[in-house]
Amino acid sequence: MLIDLHAGCPGDLRISDVCIVGAGAAGLTLARQLLEQGYTVTLLESGGLDFEQETQDLYRGENVGLPYYDLDQARLRFFGGTVSIWGGRCAMMNPIDFERRDWVKHSGWPVRYQDMLPYYQRANAAFDLGPMHYAEDGWDELGRSGPGFADEKIATSFWRFDEMTERFTAGMNRDLLMHPDLDVLLHANVVGLQAGKKADRIDCLRVATLRGLTCKVRAKQYVLACGAIENARMLLVSNDVEPAGIGNAHDQVGRYFMEHPYGRLGKVKTQNPVKLWAAFQKRFQRSGPPLAPALRMSDAQQAEHKALNCSVTFKLQRDPGKGVAVGNRLYHQIKHTLSPDAKGRFLNRTYRRMRAWFHRGIRETVEKLRVRAGMTDLYVMVRGEQAPNPDSRVMLSAERDAFGVPRVQLDWLLSEQDKDTVRAMARTLDAEFRRLGIGEVEPCEWLDQPGTAWPVDPTVGNHPIAGYHHMGGTRMSDDPAQGVVDANCRVHNYANLYIAGSSVFPTSGWANPTLTIVALTLRLADHLHGMLSAEARANAPARAPVGSTPMATEKKAPGYAGA
Repeated sequence: MLIDLHAGCPGDLRISDVCIVGAGAAGLTLARQLLEQGYTVTLLESGGLDFEQETQDLYRGENVGLPYYDLDQARLRFFGGTVSIWGGRCAMMNPIDFERRDWVKHSGWPVRYQDMLPYYQRANAAFDLGPMHYAEDGWDELGRSGPGFADEKIATSFWRFDEMTERFTAGMNRDLLMHPDLDVLLHANVVGLQAGKKADRIDCLRVATLRGLTCKVRAKQYVLACGAIENARMLLVSNDVEPAGIGNAHDQVGRYFMEHPYGRLGKVKTQNPVKLWAAFQKRFQRSGPPLAPALRMSDAQQAEHKALNCSVTFKLQRDPGKGVAVGNRLYHQIKHTLSPDAKGRFLNRTYRRMRAWFHRGIRETVEKLRVRAGMTDLYVMVRGEQAPNPDSRVMLSAERDAFGVPRVQLDWLLSEQDKDTVRAMARTLDAEFRRLGIGEVEPCEWLDQPGTAWPVDPTVGNHPIAGYHHMGGTRMSDDPAQGVVDANCRVHNYANLYIAGSSVFPTSGWANPTLTIVALTLRLADHLHGMLSAEARANAPARAPVGSTPMATEKKAPGYAGA
């Protein structure tokens, strides 16, 4: 049932099995899974079915660390969430991302890669991504041989692309909106979680609308699924029972915020830049999703250089000293200035389709002409894993939103290890290029400069480029002193509060997070199903065993006709 709180709150709102806060990739995935298992679900969405500026303004906040995207531009607050405008890139985290690495402080998940693999398989199927080819086997699927790098130096990973990039919007989820066991509350802004007096469970959620309505929502279990930054903020502002915020007895909420910094690693000097560039571009298949390869240091190289798990691709671009290519500027203007409402998403989708046609058809020919004319150079582009850093964090601002709730303050910080990793990747790639006779890699100047800063691209803004990949803030740990949730995503010391999404990631890897978000959410759904079904069995009234008869001494009621 669809309930718009701007039209009022029904007095008979049911107490559901599970209440989910946030209708994005995690929230919608979890709702579907629980409904399939026969549970009742309440889904709270701050926005409406489409973009509304009034609601979006609630996402305004402060950047007090590294320069970063405006926080109301880096997230979307309506049904479908930020993933409504994503690019569809799906990649699995590598096994090393889940392991404790001696050279990466605060690394290691309480969940193993093997534990995650069946959920990755289910997530891969949910996105219609075809075979589970995310490593060297991707070359076989494309019918091409690999680049020939030494296995002990360079490994290949693959992105697989979800072509239906609006699968989480309202238009693609009409069946969900009509489900009899689901209550979807629109314009339902959670302004606080009400903890019980013992700080061991949630009693209800306090909800308000921008029209002045307030109400309380109750359920057996609660799940926060409103993005890494907002998940942490919700715990911090809910401080009437625990003064530091829910789940924050050890000052862990908001810490370890991570992103995927991105930039030019270096310039490739080679005799045939277009051939090398073309080998690593997005490949469209006649059947199945597009694929695109990326290179990363092998696990052994990471250990040798005490490096993180970054990845690199190749891009033909104009030299930064010669100005910015018109096409590159146009792409970023469209990406960053179009309204994310239905019309804007249509225009963005149309532009993407035109780019896809261009890629399939004439792009390689055009790029060859541009290289011959001296208009472009070949660059190595790096996507970095950010080292987990407790000082990189989500906090509360002194400024308050329309409900009087503190806004968010983000102190995003990078480290020397983040930059040293790029330097190590540049050396490794250069050595392999020289060994194979491909050419050489000339590192960019920013890698020679002191400090932790990454490069700025004028087509995007006056800040380092990142992926809009918000991770950490409610990290997963078996030890409550080192994290906010346990291996099942349950907030430590709370019996009925869980967190879904990338805020629970202990480390970020290099891979885009959406596939892992969905895989973790499927795992959470299985856990909740097991717990709720066990609870239902425990609370079921006792029944006499089948075929049992009354005791011989039992008195018969008057009129009893039994033999």
